[in-house]
Amino acid sequence: QAKCIFWSETPNFDHRRPGSPRCPYPIAFPILALWHPLKSITKTIPAIMASDQIRQMVNFILQEAHEKANEIRVKTEHDFNLEKQTLVHEAKLAVQDEFTKKEKDREVQERIARSAEIGACRQKKMALRDDLLTSLMKEASSKCKVVADGSNYPALIQKLIVQGLIKIEELEVVVYCRKADLSTVKKVLSAAIKEYVEIMEKESGIKLQPKVTVNDDRKKDLPDSSNGGVKLTALNNKIVCDNTMSSRLGLVYEELMPSIREILFPEQ
Repeated sequence: QAKCIFWSETPNFDHRRPGSPRCPYPIAFPILALWHPLKSITKTIPAIMASDQIRQMVNFILQEAHEKANEIRVKTEHDFNLEKQTLVHEAKLAVQDEFTKKEKDREVQERIARSAEIGACRQKKMALRDDLLTSLMKEASSKCKVVADGSNYPALIQKLIVQGLIKIEELEVVVYCRKADLSTVKKVLSAAIKEYVEIMEKESGIKLQPKVTVNDDRKKDLPDSSNGGVKLTALNNKIVCDNTMSSRLGLVYEELMPSIREILFPEQ
């Protein structure tokens, strides 16, 4: 069926809405009417509008979801980068601390090694010095043996006995000597006692009568390493005066050690 309606009666005409189709003349045009009744058409329009609203709401929700997801992603990336930077910085600090610690340990080990090396060099130098001084003592000891073979040795034995008697300050004294010097000691003993008595009388005004004997036990004779000289004892060996050549050499060596070291090892 065909029906004539005016332009103003069309569904899209709205004189209050700008842009709506207008016609200056009420001209009628034919519109093919649907087979459905008009009532069904009016029911379909709200359904379409509701569908459009639902679609718009869905689109709005999706847009909001996308924006929220994007915001979460940006925040997550920012937090991730910040955490990564923090971890990297902490790792750098840890590496620097470890490097500093190892550097200090290396310096300490180098100092220890250098100190040990210096100590070893000093020890080696001291050992060489001691060896040199020992050889010097051996050489001096060999020179003392030459003195024991000299012509002035009996007079030296007499002086050593007198000096020992003065030091020991006892009236009963036993004199020990080498087996090779036994005859020389017996020969000069009386002269040594006489000289001792004169010295003590001159110094104190008292004339002493000491009893000085020579050791008669050949097992107790002085060894050849003593290089000559005598040893005096009193009060059953409780008082000893070692006046051998080796003993006197040792005393001189200890007394002159600073001078000997200064001569042999001058400081740079």
